[in-house]
Amino acid sequence: MNPPSRTDFVSLTLTGQGSGIYNNNKQWRRQSCWRKWKLLSRLQRNLILFTVALMLVCGIATNPSVTEHFRGKSSKTMEFFSLPLPCLFLQKQKRAAHKRGPPGLQNRLQKKGNVSDTQVEKEEGEKLEAVRDAFRHAWKGYKEFAWGKDELRPMSKSYGEWFGLGLTLIDALDTMWILNLKKEFEEAKTWVSTELSFDKDVDVNLFESTIRILGGLLSTYHLTGDTLFLDKAKDIGTRLMPAFNTPSKIPYSDVNIGKGTAHPPRWTSDSTVAEVTSIQLEFRELSRLTQDTRYQAAVDEVMQKVHKLEGKQDGLVPMFINTNSGQFTHLGMFTLGARADSYYEYLLKQWIQGGKKETALLEDYLQALEGVKKNLLKKSSPNRLTFVGELSHGRFSPKMDHLVCFLPGTLALGAHHGLPAEHMELAKQLMETCYQMYAQMETGLSPEIVHFNMHEGSIGDVDVKLADRHNLLRPETVESLFYLYRFTKDRKYRDWGWEILQNFNKYTKVSTGGYTSINNVRDPEYPSPRDKMESFFLGETLKYFYLLFSDDPELLSLDKYVFNTEAHPLPIWPTAQ
Repeated sequence: MNPPSRTDFVSLTLTGQGSGIYNNNKQWRRQSCWRKWKLLSRLQRNLILFTVALMLVCGIATNPSVTEHFRGKSSKTMEFFSLPLPCLFLQKQKRAAHKRGPPGLQNRLQKKGNVSDTQVEKEEGEKLEAVRDAFRHAWKGYKEFAWGKDELRPMSKSYGEWFGLGLTLIDALDTMWILNLKKEFEEAKTWVSTELSFDKDVDVNLFESTIRILGGLLSTYHLTGDTLFLDKAKDIGTRLMPAFNTPSKIPYSDVNIGKGTAHPPRWTSDSTVAEVTSIQLEFRELSRLTQDTRYQAAVDEVMQKVHKLEGKQDGLVPMFINTNSGQFTHLGMFTLGARADSYYEYLLKQWIQGGKKETALLEDYLQALEGVKKNLLKKSSPNRLTFVGELSHGRFSPKMDHLVCFLPGTLALGAHHGLPAEHMELAKQLMETCYQMYAQMETGLSPEIVHFNMHEGSIGDVDVKLADRHNLLRPETVESLFYLYRFTKDRKYRDWGWEILQNFNKYTKVSTGGYTSINNVRDPEYPSPRDKMESFFLGETLKYFYLLFSDDPELLSLDKYVFNTEAHPLPIWPTAQ
């Protein structure tokens, strides 16, 4: 803050005939200027001369043509010492203002406790409170119409069951803790303590119950230190273990947690590659906490088998694997979307979780990224957006699932942990693309799948087929925005997230409570609600919004935690382990 300006002045006493008071007679006007100058004291004359000289030099020094002339002929050091101090101060202020840029930008960047910082903090607080409000509204609908059930149907004010295990409630536990919604958290904790039982004759999906239930319970235990959640995690983890009792040790997709039996889907003996390779973070952590090695041994064996399998292309894996033979099936089809996406994510995150010691995981991850760049990475037309397509028996398709938008965040996370800087550059390019998948839609919300135009002369970069226009309240883009903002502090990522949150509120919020997925992101007049709020909207999407809008780097530090694919934070193991 600059000190207040001070006005210096010189008092002149002009002595004339008569009373000395100014009058307008001709004789006074004809008095000699030289005589008046001589009447001044030596000090007064020196002060006037100095003032005139100073004004003259400042006028010359601040003239643009003169300063440009001297900049071209003299060094910065000579320029510094050649100007009087007041002029130097003015020039330094001008140059500093030029370097800082527009006042609005500088206000956002400064962190010195001034007025602009207060405004920045206010805006941050408003955004964080907006996320809490969104959660409270979603929770209101769940509590009133679906308490203890898997999913809320907000339009019909009812619920849907998948496993019958309170999926939304468990998925949201750590989100409530992170958002400091302690009242809602205590309500949910009471239900877990008194109502949640896994002793049920029900089939559950191994992958979904691992990432949502086991992952949610483990992360809540770490955040709260309450052993209630660890005990429940051990219970469900043990009940899921029969899935690994297969001829190949590649787990079945479904487990009856009451009977202790497991089986593949009715229509095939295959499991998807993403499902069997995206349960490792959770089971490994369960072994570390319980000192029971069988959980980690089971999932590590899966990774070791996949590591050695034939059928990959430049590190890319097919989408299916047979539980009897342990071999890839449907060869020649490669995607980073559904059925394969989190395989790549968990290669990196297991390496980070384990203290960066398991080199086979890192090698597979780096090789896969080279395969992506070689086979799947293309540019759209006309704006040359970088996107990740799919490959089917050598034929490229410009199809990209919204699920692929996990990749910018994963790339940025790898770069943060010491992988090549070019990974961050690719992350930024893909982040722009994922944002455009929202921005180019009439509702400002992304469809489930897009197809990119690659032909010269195309009017728009993105096409969306009728069957792909739905939005399920997915988190992947917001997740990557969080990583990119956390690592770069570029405010555009936060601004993009704010736009997306506002559009969720505008087109998916249900007045009586809850949010609904929609059928048509291209119709802002009637986006056609689907009457379903996925559990991951509370477990992932709103959590990542909150982390995106927080400027606290220690709020789930990415040097201390790694997030599972359902946004449940698990600790990075101490190096000694």
